[in-house]
Amino acid sequence: MRIIPAIDIIDGKCVRLSKGDYDTKKIYNEHPLEVAKEFEAHGIEYLHLVDLDGAKSKHIVNHKVLEQIASQTSLKIDFGGGLKTDNDLRVAFESGANQITGGSIAVKDRETFKSWISKFGNTKIILGADAKDEKVAVSGWLEESKEELIPFIQAYQQEGISYVICTDISKDGMLEGPSFDLYKKILEHCHIERSRDADSSNEVNNLKLIASGGISHFDELPKLAELGCEGTIIGKAIYEGRISMKQLEEFILNN
Repeated sequence: MRIIPAIDIIDGKCVRLSKGDYDTKKIYNEHPLEVAKEFEAHGIEYLHLVDLDGAKSKHIVNHKVLEQIASQTSLKIDFGGGLKTDNDLRVAFESGANQITGGSIAVKDRETFKSWISKFGNTKIILGADAKDEKVAVSGWLEESKEELIPFIQAYQQEGISYVICTDISKDGMLEGPSFDLYKKILEHCHIERSRDADSSNEVNNLKLIASGGISHFDELPKLAELGCEGTIIGKAIYEGRISMKQLEEFILNN
């Protein structure tokens, strides 16, 4: 299971929110690059970078932070927040994103999101399926859609999506533990056997589920790995010292 620390950006600073509420903003570091370099120094290879200004304003905003981290570390960055147009995507990839995450657009503009999957392939495009009460939330979690979470993921699997980040919003930033039951349910319902068709382009990939939200203690990580999560995003637990960089370093070395 991949360990993917999160850096959320508002006004170019590293922050965390609780349950996606912008009024709960807490600044952890004025310089996200410093945070990214510390992750890298402890053997971390991946980074989840979220443009919270972008999520709110519905277009990419903090691409300079992305560019700075991508050019000065070797971290593989998945970038999300406010990506709505082909131009937003172009800017994100040109700024050094390894993957991009589309959430609201996958609900509100399916044709554009599907075109991204077709154009860039399922290793570059991640479906952001963030939910509250198993309903998909959009616009930086400021809106709840009528989309049911599991059918939503299943529909995009048929379009070729493989990577899915799922955050249970009720857990995010609360340090109360992740939604094990929800992830188990998703993995059970969204497991698709590979097509036997000789043409590999017709293969449907099994879900690569990335758990996000609520991670509070180190011992939750092996449980998520055991469930079958492909990766886990960790934010506040690192910044609040609940999980040490040394623990993460050892987990990566031993897995």
